[in-house]
Amino acid sequence: MNNKIQLKDAISIGIGGMVGGGIFAILGLAVSLAQGGTPVAFLLAGIVALITSYSYVHLSKTYPNRGGTVKFINQGFGISIFSGGANNLLWVSYIIMLSLYASAFGSYAPNLFQITADKNIDSHIYASLIIIVATAINYYSIKVVGKIESYAVIIKLIILIGFIGLGIYGLNGNANISQLAFSNWESPVKLFAGGMIIFVAYEGFELIANAAPDIIEPEKNIAKAYYYSVIFVILLYIIIAIVTVGSLPFDKIATAEDYVLAEAAKPMLDQIGFSIITVAALISTFSAINASLLGGSRVSYEIAEDDELPHHFLSKLWGQPIGLLIMAIATLVLVNTLDLESISTAGSIGFLFIFGIVNYVGYKLSEEVNGNKIIPLAGMLLCSLALVILIQQQLSSNVIGIVIAALIIAFCFIIEWLHKHYSKPENEISN
Repeated sequence: MNNKIQLKDAISIGIGGMVGGGIFAILGLAVSLAQGGTPVAFLLAGIVALITSYSYVHLSKTYPNRGGTVKFINQGFGISIFSGGANNLLWVSYIIMLSLYASAFGSYAPNLFQITADKNIDSHIYASLIIIVATAINYYSIKVVGKIESYAVIIKLIILIGFIGLGIYGLNGNANISQLAFSNWESPVKLFAGGMIIFVAYEGFELIANAAPDIIEPEKNIAKAYYYSVIFVILLYIIIAIVTVGSLPFDKIATAEDYVLAEAAKPMLDQIGFSIITVAALISTFSAINASLLGGSRVSYEIAEDDELPHHFLSKLWGQPIGLLIMAIATLVLVNTLDLESISTAGSIGFLFIFGIVNYVGYKLSEEVNGNKIIPLAGMLLCSLALVILIQQQLSSNVIGIVIAALIIAFCFIIEWLHKHYSKPENEISN
């Protein structure tokens, strides 16, 4: 019974996965895209996540497996080139998230201590260093990773809730509150597109699936874990967006886009508030990097076990899957070559694609999982619509992000085709 996960712990996994580094990384980007409608953009993204969580609930209860999303996709499509390509994309999306978190860490860290005279150089130095340190910790001890994550969840929630409390109090009489007026909202299509670019801030709820086999009283607690964590985070993000947009003029938000949450604390507590939020961002992004490295390396191992990646990925280096080192190197490359919007766009496209597939599996297997057909179908259509609108909007402003996302998806499926094609004779002989 000691290894069993209580409901509160399962909810913490979901909240910790979502409120990792995403909100610190992309809040400024969200405001630049949605302006006064930023709270609505977070709501729209949250609705897509909540509807998708329905499929995860029923799949997790019927097929509880530490492979989580990987196993659900295989359950729906069998071991095939498509399922392998989709699972490879899930793994690469973990790497993209790592880049996002490292980028956020790099943006906040120079506000406490500058290494050079150029903040941009400092940002890349810090982003690279934190990936190296987190990788070393993962190799040193998985228990340390778990402890860092459990403490970090508590610290960041206390600080964020404190920020909200002070922020709501500070909104009274603040002239910037008018920025939330309907006249400052972007068009509905732009709001939806903005919500989908920041969708990466919600993707972490899928981590509950990996813990499903260990959750006590799974029939009732799995559903509660998903729904409670997603609804809590939706409300948290909406209120943070209201406080931020209502506290700072748009030009200041644009100037401090990469560390806007810290800047939004200044009107409340001056430099002390700025420093407290900066520390919270560093703790959050560091813990998210640690957890994503651990989770992502296990995903690559699971995919290789299902023969959807070469069996070289089953080998270990210093006691950990080789995927851990590959992720660290790939993250270092991405974070030092791409800008924040391109990383966020590629990550959102990746997870919307994956969640669309999981919704389809929930629809396809609705009778087996004792679920409703309409909700997964709505989730699949919403994810598809979100992808189309996101791609259309970004093609006019961020072609690089779309091209990178397309290349990543193509790469994942081509690699899988080559793997299946190359290993086919060997499989036939063994059969």
